[in-house]
Amino acid sequence: MAGGHERSMKALREVWRRAENSSCADCGKPDPDWASSTLGVFICLSCSGIHRNIPSISKVKSLKMDHWDDAQVQFLAKHGNAVTKATYEAHIPIYYYQPTYNDCQVLREQWIRAKYERKEFTEPGKQLPYSDGVKEGILWKRGRDNGQFLPRKFVLSEREGCLKYFTKQDAKEPKLNVKIDVINATFQPVKIGNPNGLQITYLKDNKTRNIFVYHESGKEVVDWFNAIRSVQFHYLKVAFPIASDNEIKNRLTRSFLKEGYMEKTGPKQKEAFKKRWFTLDHRRLMYFKDPLDAFAKGEVFVGSKENGYSVQKGLPSGAQGNFSWHYGLTIVTPDREYLFTCETETDQLDWIAAFTSVINQAMTPQEYAIEAYFKFKS
Repeated sequence: MAGGHERSMKALREVWRRAENSSCADCGKPDPDWASSTLGVFICLSCSGIHRNIPSISKVKSLKMDHWDDAQVQFLAKHGNAVTKATYEAHIPIYYYQPTYNDCQVLREQWIRAKYERKEFTEPGKQLPYSDGVKEGILWKRGRDNGQFLPRKFVLSEREGCLKYFTKQDAKEPKLNVKIDVINATFQPVKIGNPNGLQITYLKDNKTRNIFVYHESGKEVVDWFNAIRSVQFHYLKVAFPIASDNEIKNRLTRSFLKEGYMEKTGPKQKEAFKKRWFTLDHRRLMYFKDPLDAFAKGEVFVGSKENGYSVQKGLPSGAQGNFSWHYGLTIVTPDREYLFTCETETDQLDWIAAFTSVINQAMTPQEYAIEAYFKFKS
């Protein structure tokens, strides 16, 4: 009996060691130590918790702590991540957002449910709730002034190339009508205080505006997110006919590079430092009095090294003004220096790394146009 168990464990380790099974089948996290005995995939602890909530589809077991019988090991050997993905991920639309282990729970859960429970990607040309170029429904939107979430009707249209929302169900005119190419959407459960919280940003007169929404259904809010990506993808295909699908995919919704509190001082570098919430959205550094403000108090353009932009650890030696945080950094632009302080050294180094990643990238023609606008405005 013991010999049979040893053989089983040895066979299990061999399957587990295959290159295809070296990362989680659902989020890509390295070294998964759980597996589904019914789907034949190797998954991480976090994704195993989601699988456990779909017991009719997936039965999960620990590869280290649980007993695997011969039949279960043979099933794993016959399937594994590559074979199972070939079935359940056969026809994923190019615009569909495939989350990683860095993404929030709602994105990862709906991805797993879409694959195995709803089988959304097993057949070509399947009608999906985010693929018809139009979506209409209610989302709970945060009021700009009072902070209350109220139900609002949202309409997304590929034909019109826009996202609208209405304050009343029967309203003829939208409160807001935004072109799809200036929209970004990113999940913000912690900031919004709801596991299904979505932040939609858009540009108006080249300034960033925020809308904060959620839906009680995780599926519905993720469908909205992918519907926005779908409409953007088809809009950009027409606008940039020679661009490859992958180039266009990289221009769809993006997560912010970094967010958090820093202190800042004004252009004279003598004013008291004020604590502000900062968001780095590629080359736009925005700052807000409150993380849930609809409008930024100010924006700084972060260009490239070739164009005279840099980030430096610490503050200039002559810097004045009172600050309560002591980990400084300086953004140098062709026109002026921007001074910030962080609460911890970790924050300081994380911000410097984020700015460096942007500054080291060459600027696109569109970014030169944005830089020119910032210079004209100042």
